[in-house]
Amino acid sequence: MAIVEKSPEKWPRLSMSWRGRISVLAITAIGVFFVLATNQFLTERFTETTRNQAKLRHALYSGNLISELQRNSVVPLLQSRDPSLITALTSDDYSQASQSLISYTKEIGSASMMLLEETGRVVAATDRSKIGGNHRSDPYFVEALRSNDTVFTTFRSDSGAFVFNYSRKIKADGDLVGVIVVEADLRKFEQSWLGISDAVFVTDSEGLIILSTEPRWRGVNETEALQARTAPSAIKRALQASSDWTTVPVDAYLEGEAVLRQDSRTSFRGWRMTTFTPYASVRERVNGVLALEIMAFALLLAVAFYFASRKARARSFALQQESADLRQLNEALQREIAERERAERNLEVAEQTLAQSSKLAALGEMSAAVSHELNQPLAAMKTYLAGARLLLQRKRPEEALSSFQRVDDLIDRMTSITRQLKSYARKGGDAFEPIDLRDALSSALSIMEPQLNRQETQITRSVPRVPVMVLADRVRLEQVIINLLRNAMDAVKSSADPSIEILIAAGETSTLSVRDNGYGIADLDSLFEPFYTTKAPGEGVGLGLAISSGIVIDLGGRLTARNARGGGAVFEMQLPILETEAEAAE
Repeated sequence: MAIVEKSPEKWPRLSMSWRGRISVLAITAIGVFFVLATNQFLTERFTETTRNQAKLRHALYSGNLISELQRNSVVPLLQSRDPSLITALTSDDYSQASQSLISYTKEIGSASMMLLEETGRVVAATDRSKIGGNHRSDPYFVEALRSNDTVFTTFRSDSGAFVFNYSRKIKADGDLVGVIVVEADLRKFEQSWLGISDAVFVTDSEGLIILSTEPRWRGVNETEALQARTAPSAIKRALQASSDWTTVPVDAYLEGEAVLRQDSRTSFRGWRMTTFTPYASVRERVNGVLALEIMAFALLLAVAFYFASRKARARSFALQQESADLRQLNEALQREIAERERAERNLEVAEQTLAQSSKLAALGEMSAAVSHELNQPLAAMKTYLAGARLLLQRKRPEEALSSFQRVDDLIDRMTSITRQLKSYARKGGDAFEPIDLRDALSSALSIMEPQLNRQETQITRSVPRVPVMVLADRVRLEQVIINLLRNAMDAVKSSADPSIEILIAAGETSTLSVRDNGYGIADLDSLFEPFYTTKAPGEGVGLGLAISSGIVIDLGGRLTARNARGGGAVFEMQLPILETEAEAAE
């Protein structure tokens, strides 16, 4: 067989029509214009977003600093009135004073505390190595003796860091007996600022830097710090090639890189806070979007070239085959119509039967729910009434009134529960309001107080210091918490050392965890099904967790359970966190 090779003149040419060429040019022009416009828009948008985020962080830094100072400022006043400290100073018995200061320090989060005699000698301290030292010439001791109020002093330690103290003199029967000194822990803010790509410093009323992410900046003014003491640990780690191309004018240049400068005066002793934020990752974010756009236009051009250059193709299937397919489709459609008619008749009968069954099931579930949810307040009322009767017999009417007030609160709660159960099928959000999850936990523990005291269960509670706000119905939220606590108490009845741990955490969502050291959960799959229970007959109907799971789902969250590694069960309730300030800034 001979192989004939065509010359280039005989090869078929695939020419593009004038319409195809115009289409390609139009797509190219639109793509270039769209990429340029997107680059301009995203550059301005992401730069402004970086600026807004920097302003928000600056406000948070300043607010946290002032909050810490205000929280520590009230401690000396409270300590100066502490009977145990006054007794220790007047009786020269300091055996328990240091331990008391340590417990106070752990509770309020201060750096340290010292108790000084009127001569300036340290008689008790959280750092026991300081006991016996004399500080009669130190500013916080001298200023405290001169003033009748709490005084604030600042001095620089040998390590170069500034120490911030609140001090106040202690009097007994009008006579000076000592001085209490509380050191505010502001160094922790420097550590937290280091974790973010910001350079931060705080200056006092004289312009000296007293707090900074860069240790070499402390003790000098801002001009000296920026000219001679740059911060490679804070800036070089965060800065990348950016900013000169940005359309928004930069505030300052640090180490040759454009940064955003935020400066504000605090409400404390003329202090000022300054932050430098790099325009990091703006170009990377813009380039990522532009790369996707360019890829999309490249694919569009490739498809346009393909359709513009290809030859006409023959029409698809013959009309006879198409007619046969249509006939088969018509026959199948007739059969499906007949089957649907039969199914509809069967469905009508099934719906009538299901409606009657649903009515009976709803009636039974509502009766069981009312009994289950009112059982806990009724038990608490019985306990409080018994206590009130005993108090009246012992001629203590004031304390009995407190028990009657708790009974009245429980009656209000029972009214709310019955009203909630009556509108249970509506599942509306009319009663939703911002609620601090910590307050809901405290209210639930107050209701469960008689049962907790009677069973002698150790309760360990760990909650954040800041509010954890959620949007929920207060009665239904407390109902879920009470059900979780009641199940945990039932689980630890047979434990030798019963204990329950309660933890509230706030992150992307708010989480409330209840952990017990009981016998754990045998069947996790059926745990949240109605009428499932592991209790003995008469102790429970198995509706608590089913109702609680439904309430949490209505609130937009979820309720989960698992067995802990060391034994016992862990229940977690996750709800969407309510962050109004962050949402407004965005």
